[in-house]
Amino acid sequence: MEIRIQSIHFDATEKLQAFAEKKIAKLEKSFEDIKKVEVQLKVVKPATAMNKETTFDVAVPGTTLRVEKTCDTFEQGIDECVDAMRVQLAKYKEKTRQH
Repeated sequence: MEIRIQSIHFDATEKLQAFAEKKIAKLEKSFEDIKKVEVQLKVVKPATAMNKETTFDVAVPGTTLRVEKTCDTFEQGIDECVDAMRVQLAKYKEKTRQH
C-alpha cells in the first residue's frame, strides 16, 4: 500500500506525517487490497476555528473511495477520516463479496 501525504498552505511536521501513516496502516485490517492512499491536509481560513480540512482518497480495485472532514486539528480530522473510511471499506467489501 502506497501512502502519499500532501500538505496545502502549510508544512506538515514529521510527527503529523508519522501519525497519519500509523492510522492509515490500520485500514489494511479492514480491507487488504488497498493500492494507494492519498491524504490532503489543507488549512482553509487560517484565522478561524474548524479550519483544518482532511481528505482521504483510497484506491481499491475497481474504484476510489473518498472521505472529507473539517476539524479543529489535523489529528482529529485524520481520526474521523479513518473511521469513516473503515465504514466505506466494509460496505465496499460486502458489495464485492456479493457479486
